[in-house]
Amino acid sequence: MHVEFLSHWSGNLGREMQLNRYGHAGIPVVVFASSGGSYSEYADFGMIEACREFIDTGRVQFFTLTSYDQESWLAEWKSIHDKAEAHRAYERYVIEEAIPFIKHKTNWFDGMMTTGCSMGAYHAVNFFLQHPDVFTKVVALSGIYDARFFNNNQDYGQDDVVYQNSPADYIWNQNDGWFIDRYRQAEIIVCTGLGDWEQDGLPSFYNLKHACEDKQIPAWFDEWGGDVAHDWVWWRQQMPYFLAQMNL
Repeated sequence: MHVEFLSHWSGNLGREMQLNRYGHAGIPVVVFASSGGSYSEYADFGMIEACREFIDTGRVQFFTLTSYDQESWLAEWKSIHDKAEAHRAYERYVIEEAIPFIKHKTNWFDGMMTTGCSMGAYHAVNFFLQHPDVFTKVVALSGIYDARFFNNNQDYGQDDVVYQNSPADYIWNQNDGWFIDRYRQAEIIVCTGLGDWEQDGLPSFYNLKHACEDKQIPAWFDEWGGDVAHDWVWWRQQMPYFLAQMNL
């Protein structure tokens, strides 16, 4: 397997940002880490090995990004507004710096895939919904898609910066045909287990599902059983399972 350990300077964040590449060809898959996870986490927890068949055959190549969550959504000393503003800086890094860097490394200029587990699934869905011209496929495993979770489950009031990063809220009011058409053309997979530690994510999972149904967006919302926990052992099974169902 082709592996590269990369880094580049982010002017948006004012720091060096590391990322790993696994694979030599195929659609780039931008991976967001789980809560507090690193750019090497995806490999460390066996996800790269679980997807080896798709990597070795040149169908996908994974790019695992450095997280900024400790400065944004997980920064408990910040207000929810300041958390959201920090996330917007990270969004600018991803779209303005990381994506062009990946394009340069791969010579891939079509739509990319995004994925993540837990907190990474939130990012995958949010980045896809905000930038369906950049990401045309998404696989989100065990996410929470309501920004109230980052505010101790309290309402965030009329804060538009937070609202614009709360997928379970803003998707209901997304009626722009440019976005809706791209959602309908994309491959969207959102999965949850029904077992241990998955309960926090279920309300926003179903909220997203109902919004997609209401807007006639053909997304696959897959529920695994009551024995399926919020854990890597299940994500290692889910990711290759879904890759096998996709048009790659």
